[in-house]
Amino acid sequence: MNDILDLDRYPLDREGSAEWKRLVETSAAALEADGMFNLEGLLRPGIAEKAASEIRPVMDTRSHVHKRMHNIYFKPDIPELAPDHPALRKVETISHTVCADQIPGSTVLAIYEYEPLLRFLAAAMGKPRLHVMQDPLARTNVMAYRAGEALNWHFDRSEFTTTLLLQAAERGGDLEYRTDLRSDGDPNYDGVARLLEGRDPEAKILRMKAGTLNVFRGKNTAHRVTTVEGSCERMIAVFSYYEKPGVMFSAEERVGFYGRAA
Repeated sequence: MNDILDLDRYPLDREGSAEWKRLVETSAAALEADGMFNLEGLLRPGIAEKAASEIRPVMDTRSHVHKRMHNIYFKPDIPELAPDHPALRKVETISHTVCADQIPGSTVLAIYEYEPLLRFLAAAMGKPRLHVMQDPLARTNVMAYRAGEALNWHFDRSEFTTTLLLQAAERGGDLEYRTDLRSDGDPNYDGVARLLEGRDPEAKILRMKAGTLNVFRGKNTAHRVTTVEGSCERMIAVFSYYEKPGVMFSAEERVGFYGRAA
């Protein structure tokens, strides 16, 4: 793995060492202060391009096109809100998805399953342990966004979101986010409405470089990928980890996300 990940800069393989503890501490502190941390340059030079080239033939010919109008909650309605409440404003998402079962033996899957990465992420998140997902489709997805396409405003279902950028767009394709827009006890619908109307001064934009691992609190952080421009698509791997082993999607969830049950 040392020829794939820069383990000199990020000592994931030296658990318990002073360098490993410093990395955990700085990552955990960034999560607490900013709702996210980034390991820029986690991939060694040329590895992001290699990983993208492995996936591109599948992306170009067999990816699932996901195009839908939705609200920020991905739900048809919210019982306590009127249908015309501005927090339920409809937005459009267009993306292309490659599932884990389509890229066996890939660099992306090798990184996803790298046990020292799981142990580091668990420590940074303050979790006793993390497990890879068992679902053959959902465990790792690679998403591509082409010119005119975007992942629009939404909240994630999981507490944390872990991604690895393989290829940045020529222009656009940036991560726009608003940390702690809601909490488990306060849905903050008026705040959501202000964000969707472009009136939230705390919304931020992150321009990532290929080879960056990004971890953020996706459950209560509203986020989107801005519209991609230019001929170079944005390609990013999404890693799904859970605190309990054996997590699977239902057949209905697979069809909804990937257009197939198996």
